[in-house]
Amino acid sequence: MEESYKILYRGGEGELTEKKSRFIATTCPVETEEEAAAFIEEMKKKYWDARHNCYAYVIGERGQTCRCSDDGEPAQTAGRPMLDVLLGSGVRNICVVVTRYFGGVLLGTGGLVRAYSGAAQEGLKASTVVEKRLGKKLVITTDYNGIGKLQYIAGQMGLTILDTQYTDQVVATVMVPVNQASQLEKQVTEKTSGRARIENGKTLYYGILDKEMLLFE
Repeated sequence: MEESYKILYRGGEGELTEKKSRFIATTCPVETEEEAAAFIEEMKKKYWDARHNCYAYVIGERGQTCRCSDDGEPAQTAGRPMLDVLLGSGVRNICVVVTRYFGGVLLGTGGLVRAYSGAAQEGLKASTVVEKRLGKKLVITTDYNGIGKLQYIAGQMGLTILDTQYTDQVVATVMVPVNQASQLEKQVTEKTSGRARIENGKTLYYGILDKEMLLFE
């Protein structure tokens, strides 16, 4: 499993005009080729009167599945430049369709490459991207004195306490990047003089969006 990678969390739409030709870029989160195919078909139906609906997608945490199409434009002038934009951004699980309404002026090979690349970039700008990080839930049981120390350590390390339960003791669930788990355990043990009990919970991906934590169970 990758320690971190970026995904398209929410799609968007961007647009540019080049010599009277209109290029509309629409992005959509996809996790399978079937989802990508369904989205591409949806865009073709929506823009049924357009000259071209070119597409590119990158799927998988390592971007292992990539496809693109020029949809009738000269070879390597649409789909491949769009795919290069996606690969260059490092965003995974994304499909972009660029719809072209022909404006009556030929753009030439270089003009097409610039237009489709630019449209794909506009689509990305209008999208919401989240970095997925591999993390581990640690369940820490301590006394009321220890919780203040835990909160201080979590603040110093930039970690999020997901849940805190107060009974005769305090049980806190902390999300920590996998590569920082041992550091947190060491600090908690030291600061509480070994009185805190630390249990390993689930390993999963998480992300931060607008200061809120997203859990990818």
